[in-house]
Amino acid sequence: AARAALCPQCRVPLQRLLVVARLREEVEAEEVAGYHRELFEVASEYEQVSGLLLLSSSQVLHVVESCCSTIHFLIRALASLQKQGPSALLQEIKVLVVAHNIPSRQFPKWDVAVVTSPVTHSEDSMQSQSIEEVVTECLTLLVNVADYVLKSAEDDSKANSDSLCVLPPELLIPAATIGYLSKAEECASPVDFLRMYLSPVQPALDSEVVWPIPLHLSA
Repeated sequence: AARAALCPQCRVPLQRLLVVARLREEVEAEEVAGYHRELFEVASEYEQVSGLLLLSSSQVLHVVESCCSTIHFLIRALASLQKQGPSALLQEIKVLVVAHNIPSRQFPKWDVAVVTSPVTHSEDSMQSQSIEEVVTECLTLLVNVADYVLKSAEDDSKANSDSLCVLPPELLIPAATIGYLSKAEECASPVDFLRMYLSPVQPALDSEVVWPIPLHLSA
């Protein structure tokens, strides 16, 4: 079923997905990384997947770059996780950004980083900020992360696909930021995102509006 959901011809345009979530209690980071590796083993047969999975002791931030079919394949997988309820690996999953027609990849490959994210501010201190401001702050940090990862890949000719990405503390997304976004009602869950994406948009044309209402309709 997973293979059938992907489109071999859908190699362009590229899309970028940004997701945050909370880890279920007692779930190891490697279990979450392994779950995504298995998903991408299917997806990468059709289109290269790049990005970064940032795992802390209790939270996840995931940026993925690939074709539209792979991005939607991942969102559907996350929606399936969401429907598992409290037993799912990931909780409070939120789709923050789906960027269409991105000009190029920011990440050379897909990496995993297990980090201890510094808390530079509390979630309460972010209540005065809008969701747009917090997401923008997060995206700005990710641009710096992408630049660092790219330079590290160029400098380390012996790097292999299984090595963990090591990030300096000043580049890490604050844990409070991820926690705040995963709880934000303004951000869509995977299930809500798919519902909106699949809902037909059929605005009424002016030519279709009749006034007064015909008698046989108003009766």
